[in-house]
Amino acid sequence: MSVGHQIMPAGVTEAWLRRLAPVSRPWVRLICFPHAGGTAAFFRSWRDHLLPDVELYAVQYPGRMDRITEACVDDMDEMAGSVAGALEPLLDRPVALFGHSLGAVVAYEVARRVCARTPHALARLFASGRTAPSRHQPTGRHLVSDDALWRDVERLGGTKPEVLADRELRRAFLPALRSDYRLSELYRPGPGPLLACPVTALLGDRDSEVAPSDAASWATVTSAEFTIRIFPGGHFYLTSRLPEVVGEIMSSLAGSVPPACRDWAGP
Repeated sequence: MSVGHQIMPAGVTEAWLRRLAPVSRPWVRLICFPHAGGTAAFFRSWRDHLLPDVELYAVQYPGRMDRITEACVDDMDEMAGSVAGALEPLLDRPVALFGHSLGAVVAYEVARRVCARTPHALARLFASGRTAPSRHQPTGRHLVSDDALWRDVERLGGTKPEVLADRELRRAFLPALRSDYRLSELYRPGPGPLLACPVTALLGDRDSEVAPSDAASWATVTSAEFTIRIFPGGHFYLTSRLPEVVGEIMSSLAGSVPPACRDWAGP
């Protein structure tokens, strides 16, 4: 894992992060990482469930939406290093990272880099719908045919039927999806210190991808508090249980962010 300080060019924060809920004086910033094939837009609906002084950002991976002309990134060091660099201007306030599925391990690798550079900036890591990095077993899904890959998307849920049925959208969507699967399956965590921030693992009770015992393995990545929260639903439990999920995150942050930051209201 490369965690050395890197000077990022101007505009890199705007390239990688979409500010979905601007706040002029936030006490914490919540940074969300999408699943494989996902986009920053997945988290737009979270805006209606936040505390008023929480600023919401979502990562936009290359190769999709407004970054469709950019090459996809299937190397974890490159991906995590770029996002960590993009976060640097935002570390004047505490930040929390939430990642779902693939996004959970990208968020974890970004958390390692943030902790190495700015130890006290990270309030909490939320890892959703994914086993801890040390327990992940690659399946080789990134090597299957386009049809098989598309069936896997349908199996997991979380994608609207009209999107699944649209062949033009499928053609545009598949390259980023396959790249994300490759990123996920070829990733191996390197050595490094434990996170110093609390970690919460979240999952659905019918998730075909991760069992509660596997989600509990996230306890091994931190020297701080670990909690696990299980919600009704499958792999995309968070779409049907959105108010409860965001409520859990808000409650956890209220206990994680130092009081001096939580009470800060500016002039």
